[in-house]
Amino acid sequence: MAAEKPHMNLVFIGHVDHGKSTTVGRILLDTGTIESHVIDKYRKLAEEKGKASFEFAWVMDGLKEERERGVTIDVAHKKFMTDKYYFTIIDAPGHRDFVKNMITGTSQADAAVIVVSAPEGVMAQTKEHIFLSRTLGVQQVIIAVNKMDATKPPYDEKRYNEVKEEVGKLLKNVGYKVDEIPFIPISAFKGDNVVKNTDSMSWWKGKTLVQALDDLTPPDKPTNKPLRLPVQDVYTITGIGTVPVGRVETGVLKPNMKVIFMPSNKVGEVKSIEMHHETLLQALPGDNVGFNVRGIAKNDIRRGDVAGPVDNPPSVAKTFTAQIMVLNHPSVLTAGYTPVFHCHTAQVACMFEALVKKLDPRTGTTKEENPQFLKTGDAAIVKIMPTKPMVIESAKEFPQLGRFAIRDMGQTVAAGMCISVEKKN
Repeated sequence: MAAEKPHMNLVFIGHVDHGKSTTVGRILLDTGTIESHVIDKYRKLAEEKGKASFEFAWVMDGLKEERERGVTIDVAHKKFMTDKYYFTIIDAPGHRDFVKNMITGTSQADAAVIVVSAPEGVMAQTKEHIFLSRTLGVQQVIIAVNKMDATKPPYDEKRYNEVKEEVGKLLKNVGYKVDEIPFIPISAFKGDNVVKNTDSMSWWKGKTLVQALDDLTPPDKPTNKPLRLPVQDVYTITGIGTVPVGRVETGVLKPNMKVIFMPSNKVGEVKSIEMHHETLLQALPGDNVGFNVRGIAKNDIRRGDVAGPVDNPPSVAKTFTAQIMVLNHPSVLTAGYTPVFHCHTAQVACMFEALVKKLDPRTGTTKEENPQFLKTGDAAIVKIMPTKPMVIESAKEFPQLGRFAIRDMGQTVAAGMCISVEKKN
């Protein structure tokens, strides 16, 4: 059934306590994806642990540690159907120390739902997430103004409009067209306006959150480009052999294909492909698959490698030129600085070899050639040298492999995209 509807990857992002997991739990319950007895079970558990309002969130937060802490750590995948689409939800963590997982999630998304709490409004992380969505190339966003039941007075239209204006300014600053973005007032905990219409907001004449999801446009599948499949994990399965797992970003993966994994520089032959435990005759962009490869041992390849055709291998960079935006750096950033770059599934320390020019973040025009340093809020063109072999492609040719986030000191300091690659021989 899933295969008949167009598939989309949807990421939920937002500040830590603004109700992302609860929104996702509510969608899964009210679309009939999970049954109410499952929620009842979680409700009992949540009450025993003294976290009474967490039952929906726990549906997503399957890991025991997450239940103890009441926060989302890893990126959990869940599926649900609307009238029009088959969605995979990537539930991205909101907590600061988990932003790097959020980046892996967001760079895979076709659309984002940004959850903002009506009582609190915009927080520092809301800004960071909106900016990252933009830099990581998420073209379509929906803003869910959550916790409308907790405004004073409850379901206050005035407060909704204030939050809408506040978030609208942020969206506009990073280059989104605000008039094309739906803002939906919801209460995920009470179930208002998520899947079902509500009587609590008689002033609201617009759509529910799930109706707004059906207005999204599925992405083009770049099947005409060469195969690029970043490896997320590698398993050895008894009786089958080596099975890399990852998402096809471009091209088509087929059995009997010879593929090369870079930068490990190992060649193997694809024997079979599986998705959700079903064998596929081919895997297309957007498919999260496991595939058995002959001629490769588990230790030959690792997370961060990218599979491609032998005659058009993924680019391993000696250096690359990129456009970045500094989001949050405590001091200044100069040539020689070596933070960690998160690009597709790779995490590699890279050195800023040269600061080429500073740009006006709104127009992209040059403000200053060869600046001495960059600080928070600056946009720039820079030259980067990875400290060990890493695959990165120009964002123009392979946007999915050309976008990255830069992390240091436990936070995202910058994000950007690759303009050109000087390949390693």
